[in-house]
Amino acid sequence: MDLELVDRVAVVTGASKGIGLAVTRSLLAEGAKVAAVSRRTSPELEELAGPGLLHVPADLMDPRAPGRVVDRAVGHFGGLDVLVNNAGGPPPGIAMPRTGFFDGDDAEWQAIFEFNLFSVVRMIRAAIPRLVERGGGSVVNVSTGLARQPASVNIEYGAAKAALSNLTKVLSEEFGPRGIRFNTVSPGAVLTAWWTEKGGAADIIAGMAGADRDAVMQTVAPQMMGQLTGRLIDPREVADAVLLLASSRSASTIGADFAVDAGFHKSV
Repeated sequence: MDLELVDRVAVVTGASKGIGLAVTRSLLAEGAKVAAVSRRTSPELEELAGPGLLHVPADLMDPRAPGRVVDRAVGHFGGLDVLVNNAGGPPPGIAMPRTGFFDGDDAEWQAIFEFNLFSVVRMIRAAIPRLVERGGGSVVNVSTGLARQPASVNIEYGAAKAALSNLTKVLSEEFGPRGIRFNTVSPGAVLTAWWTEKGGAADIIAGMAGADRDAVMQTVAPQMMGQLTGRLIDPREVADAVLLLASSRSASTIGADFAVDAGFHKSV
């Protein structure tokens, strides 16, 4: 299926690894031009180098960064058609998972909301005028299954992402008539650096469960998350949903929430 993304200009945050890297790779394969945003580049992102890729180094915890990112993308590629707000998870200095309400103090709650909600608000605020200039476009916000399936794990993160999912619905109502589509993709547990990096979720859960980190990623985590495939999700599977929502082939999909969670969300 032709996704009609050739020469479309996209900004992807958190693009150096995980879901963001998979989205960037898939957009480039479809002929899109991508401003890939991350604090630092990565060997995997550098492998994608070419005329269609611009790496924009930015720390989205800086309130001024989103405006600079959008201006850089538009200055380099001439416009903006797609925004993928993928950056999220634990901000620097905070480890996840957390297992209860008293695990985080005010400063940590504020940092998690800053990274997972307010940085996205600022990215959207900067992008909307540019999308309007092109006659509309698509904004895809990457949320989480925890936004709709409350749990006592990572409650600050789940609360921030629930707010993001709500925001997506609200903005779809306001800006849909102006040609800007807002949608959400809500993954389950995805095999990303959040799990695999030293000191990451696999190591933390291994310490709590008395298992080794490989067993956590291969069996413990998928079972804990109720993922019916029995495995962590491949980032490419999330990227596929993001690309469909970015494409004009989904022109009537507005305010939707696509669950790519291997059956984690159980309610109707």
